[in-house]
Amino acid sequence: MKLWSGRFIKDTDSLAEGFHSSISFDQKLYAEDIVGSIAHASMLGSTGIINEEEARLLIDALRELAHEIEEGQVEFDTDMEDIHMNIEYLLTKKLGDLGKKLHTARSRNDQVATDLRLYLRREMLHIEDQLRDLVSVLADMAEQHIDTIMPGYTHLQPAQPLTFAHHLLAYAQMFQRDYSRLFDARRRLNQSPLGSGALAGVTFPIDRMSTSLQLSFEAPTANSIDGVSDRDFALEFLFAASLIMMHLSRFCEEIVLWSSVSFSFIRLDDNYSTGSSIMPQKKNPDMAELIRGKTGRVYGTLMALLTVMKGLPLAYNKDMQEDKEAVFDAVNTVQNCLRVFTPMLASLQINRENMLAAAGTGFINATDMADYLTRKGLPFRSAHEVTGKLVLYAESRKKTLEELSLAELQEASPLFENDIYKAISLKCSVAARASYGGPAPEAVATAIAETRLWLAEVEAE
Repeated sequence: MKLWSGRFIKDTDSLAEGFHSSISFDQKLYAEDIVGSIAHASMLGSTGIINEEEARLLIDALRELAHEIEEGQVEFDTDMEDIHMNIEYLLTKKLGDLGKKLHTARSRNDQVATDLRLYLRREMLHIEDQLRDLVSVLADMAEQHIDTIMPGYTHLQPAQPLTFAHHLLAYAQMFQRDYSRLFDARRRLNQSPLGSGALAGVTFPIDRMSTSLQLSFEAPTANSIDGVSDRDFALEFLFAASLIMMHLSRFCEEIVLWSSVSFSFIRLDDNYSTGSSIMPQKKNPDMAELIRGKTGRVYGTLMALLTVMKGLPLAYNKDMQEDKEAVFDAVNTVQNCLRVFTPMLASLQINRENMLAAAGTGFINATDMADYLTRKGLPFRSAHEVTGKLVLYAESRKKTLEELSLAELQEASPLFENDIYKAISLKCSVAARASYGGPAPEAVATAIAETRLWLAEVEAE
């Protein structure tokens, strides 16, 4: 018999029953539902809504039930629809009519909102830890490659020389922002809807501050309608998760490129590569490609929930049951991708020689030549034109800028002197970019120190 069956004279159609039920996926929230129920029972006892002994028996039975579920001794009943009804049903089997008292001054609407916030709060903390570990790996790798010169690209064309450390630290910045977004979203999430009831609060003298404190929320939600109908916290998480995946995907795209024979900048460890069933020579970057592909999956959860919520009148609507599968899938996807990506990154073998050789192609030091002429007094736009003509001249003769003779350079501009060759060397080109945030070794050393300071600060939070 349904726990809400009093108003009905017919049973739910079997097809509608399966369509309506959420226990197949929301059973993941059993621990949160029991923790929330313990806080609720404690509050009911302390306010005298039920007596203290009844509250104690409810709490003991809930703890026992949690243990039984963890030990695999409980089979959830699809007839009970969802995790909330299953917990109440199992509790009533243990305690009889006393179990039916637990739902006093509570609705499934505020239960599910509370459960989902508790679940997301825990999982977001875990992802924050994973991001911190990833940034730590990036800092360690950057420290090893302060002097590893590689080409920087725009439009995937060689643009200017920089270092592998500088490139890695660009991703460190992205993942630090991801951490910050999760941290901020978790702060906004950390309010308790429990006590909002179905939408209009309850008529019993409940103590919402007490349940909020017991569940380690900062405060109760300020409006009962918003408390049950808000899913901004889930959408904020999905947006933050989408950005994490976008950053992972960009990095994975570069790993796919760099590990190709055409680039040969890196070599993937065998632990994070696969072979071909027909081509014996292949070593494929499947883990990086999978992470890149799973990004679309997380984007899909964000768009799905945004679409679900866009036309819903206040307060709770059954459409909102669609929130959980989206959130669960995004949590699992982000955590699994970070779990694979971080050790894959740490195990990369870096081919410094190939990076350096690639940096010597594509006239990557042309900007340095234009800057040289500018420092000699030529207006930059004119220096740009002179250098562009020299690039065209060198390209037609299959030479690099460094291979042009001083006489050839002086035909283009009398301002060239012997010191031009030092000015356009890759090492000097990188070293000259010493402004804050640049790729020069001292600037990168500062950036690594700042990254380690950030790691220490978030560790202490």
